[in-house]
Amino acid sequence: MNMAAQMKDAEAPVLEVRDLTRVFSIGKSWLKEGKPLRAVDGVSLTVKRGEVLAIVGESGCGKTTLSRLMLGLQQPSGGDIRVLGEPLVGVDRKAFARRVQPVFQDPYSSLNPRKTIGQIVGDPLIIHNVGAPSERLARVETVMEQVGLPRRLVNSYPSQMSGGQRQRVAIARALVMKPEVLICDEPTSALDVSVQAQILNLLQDLREELNLTYIFISHDLSVVEYMADYVAVMYLGRFVEVGPAKQVLNTPKHPYTQALLDSILTPDAHLGLPQLDLRAGFPDPLNPPPGCRFHPRCVKAMDVCSKSTPKMVRIDDTDVECHLYPAKD
Repeated sequence: MNMAAQMKDAEAPVLEVRDLTRVFSIGKSWLKEGKPLRAVDGVSLTVKRGEVLAIVGESGCGKTTLSRLMLGLQQPSGGDIRVLGEPLVGVDRKAFARRVQPVFQDPYSSLNPRKTIGQIVGDPLIIHNVGAPSERLARVETVMEQVGLPRRLVNSYPSQMSGGQRQRVAIARALVMKPEVLICDEPTSALDVSVQAQILNLLQDLREELNLTYIFISHDLSVVEYMADYVAVMYLGRFVEVGPAKQVLNTPKHPYTQALLDSILTPDAHLGLPQLDLRAGFPDPLNPPPGCRFHPRCVKAMDVCSKSTPKMVRIDDTDVECHLYPAKD
């Protein structure tokens, strides 16, 4: 790569999403048309090198579908995904995999039980034809040590390991190709609390050591607070608030973000369970409400909320999609 290309890569966002949409057809058969489900509906984001962007929201809001789109595991119905300025549709699949790797939620199901740890971590090197067998083994052992796994486990099987060790194997497998971006979909939710802390600390250390960029999918706001530089709050396929983590978590502007933060359990037993001031349950994604999608549950809803979709506006350093903050002409 020449100097001009290196400067271009340094300046370009590592990952950029523009007006991304993914529509599924539910109940489609040869006798009838399916109903459209807009799992991701016109979201945009930009992530620079070394940053951690957390995407949060309730189950069913579209977080995992978005992560699969960014990994290239599903094709978007519309919009654009760019990696270091290049459209994902024009990037060679193997070249893309070298740059962007996943860490999945469940370490018990994401590892092949019939393969040794050395085989699991080393498979990407074989697929990409990297090095001779001896060089591959050396690289596998090096990355195992980076994630806190002793080399003696190289011939062990996943069934012989704890949940935390399995997730370290999954992280090692993701890192062995030296990617620039890790997309982590609830990487600690299947682990015990004490093990969660160890994995989160490991991810933070690896980020600083290897200058990694993370897209962190989570519903756990305490994890997000610890990990993220920026937060995107997702509701029914759309981003309703995006901004620096400290601002979004400390001074939330969208009523949905406020409700999420109010739902966090506190260690004070005298406070009891949090009382959410929401007017309705989660809506049917096949029949989203008109206007602002959150308005049936929002205690601050106005007449305009049911009639028109609010525009994303900038308040301080945060982008908010809410009629409480009218767009300036």
